[in-house]
Amino acid sequence: MPQVVLVHPQIPPNTGNIARTCAATGTPLHLVGPLGFEISDRYLKRAGLDYWPYVDLHYHESLEAFQSHHQSHSGRWIGFSTSGTHNYIQFQFQPDDWLLFGCETQGLPRDLLSACDATVYIPMAQPQVRSLNLSVSAALGLFEARRQLGYLTE
Repeated sequence: MPQVVLVHPQIPPNTGNIARTCAATGTPLHLVGPLGFEISDRYLKRAGLDYWPYVDLHYHESLEAFQSHHQSHSGRWIGFSTSGTHNYIQFQFQPDDWLLFGCETQGLPRDLLSACDATVYIPMAQPQVRSLNLSVSAALGLFEARRQLGYLTE
């Protein structure tokens, strides 16, 4: 099953909404610090208050700690970025993919993007709109991966 990774998220409601999506789908959620908020932040909890007990949450204090964790697991890093090279709909997801999303203001760090096995983008018709909201992007990416892998038949 794909896993969702948020690298340096800054806005609590976005993370809370993504946590709710992960809880609903049984998807592990990895938060990579530093975070722009406390995990106990009331805004974070408000976005998914009833769902926190169902979130398979993993916190990594730094990118290095996350990289170390990933070394003991299999799977490709798929970086979501406005500068990605593959349309996320046309990309072939695999069950052990890690879907990486960067912070709301800067996206994924360049060095992390270059370490990804592949980068994907979500196409937008209006070039003046630079990106979608982080929680929307994570939901689109996760549900497309789940659709391709046959996890939406329930």
